[in-house]
Amino acid sequence: MQASKVLYKPVGVGLGALGGALAGVAFNQVWKWVGSEEQAPEPTDERSAWREVLLAAALHGAIFAVVRAAVQRGGATGVRRLTGVWPAT
Repeated sequence: MQASKVLYKPVGVGLGALGGALAGVAFNQVWKWVGSEEQAPEPTDERSAWREVLLAAALHGAIFAVVRAAVQRGGATGVRRLTGVWPAT
């Protein structure tokens, strides 16, 4: 296993946690703007319509994926700036 991969592992884990937290905050803010309720519906909430539950799930997934990719890419770029080597995956 390459040294850069071993050294990047803890950085990647930390960035993943940060990305998840940021995605959660971003989703909650977007849902307040888009949704009809303060909180996004749970899939098992009987009072919520299918349309609203599926919209919330799709929006959550899209935001999570974009934020995760941005955080990971930024982290890899930062590691390259510090070390001169792109972290291996």
